[in-house]
Amino acid sequence: MDNTTVLTFTLTAYAVMKNKSGFFTLFLLLYLLIITLNLILLTLIQQTKKLHQPMNVFTFLLCLNELYGSTAFLPPTMSLLLSKTYEIPVKHCLAQVYVLHSYASLEFSFLALMAYDRYLAICYPLHYHGIMSHSRMGKIIALAVAWPNIIFLCYYSITLQLTFCGRFIPKLYCVNMEVVKNSCSMPAYISIVGLLLILVLILPQLLMVLFSYVQISRVCRKLPKESRCNALKTCIPHLLSLMIYTIGSIFEIIQTRFNMNHVVAEARIFMSLFFVIIPSLFNPVVYGLGTQLIRVYLLKRLMGNKVLSERKAKTLRQPKSTG
Repeated sequence: MDNTTVLTFTLTAYAVMKNKSGFFTLFLLLYLLIITLNLILLTLIQQTKKLHQPMNVFTFLLCLNELYGSTAFLPPTMSLLLSKTYEIPVKHCLAQVYVLHSYASLEFSFLALMAYDRYLAICYPLHYHGIMSHSRMGKIIALAVAWPNIIFLCYYSITLQLTFCGRFIPKLYCVNMEVVKNSCSMPAYISIVGLLLILVLILPQLLMVLFSYVQISRVCRKLPKESRCNALKTCIPHLLSLMIYTIGSIFEIIQTRFNMNHVVAEARIFMSLFFVIIPSLFNPVVYGLGTQLIRVYLLKRLMGNKVLSERKAKTLRQPKSTG
């Protein structure tokens, strides 16, 4: 970074945003809602021993990742909305690049693990707990976290060695390819390496998801109708999360790899926001309400607090004995 000729990048997408105070209020409310929803689910799973099952552990990790990604995006975004120059220091931009890319990679890794978990639970119900033992689950999680981070770090190390002469990024936040485009002399191979990186990061998880659901569909066809419906119901939260992630990824790849100047600014802003904000809001809701066991314990916790409050109020209203 000592050879960097530019000290700040300008995120030009902010210049076309109208009513910035309104956006600031909206982002603040969204961030508070994201924190609240994810913390509720994290606390519930952490404090309820009967929820310490593999699928719920993966849900716990997914919620942690939502907090990780949204915190890398929303606070800096709110800060820039209050700025008149929309500038971000190069070092802060590079840090945001790492966090957002690792967030996206970890998101897909955890979703792939969830698909594999559903495959084992539906296709091998009698052997499920033996296969997904605590020690094996720990190894799988360690691999799911280490793999995307190591692969991306190899590519990210190239970015860290670039010098920057350009200073404009046409987005609300920093992404690696837009940063690289501002380098004084972009290596010819870096775009190819970037595409190969995406393939290496996505292919193992994608194959795991496809394999899991092919096997699930094969087994479900042999089950009675009621059993088939019950099995598929357990997959609905995961399929919805996977769909949201896929849409966000497509939006992000389109914006990064293709010229989007012909698209109206509002549409580009929506596509940028979708990738980080929607999964962070959607996942704790879909798993909190869509997973029966979590929903039951959440209602128990809420009803338990309500009953306790009613009993306390009733006790306070009772007249004290003078005898």
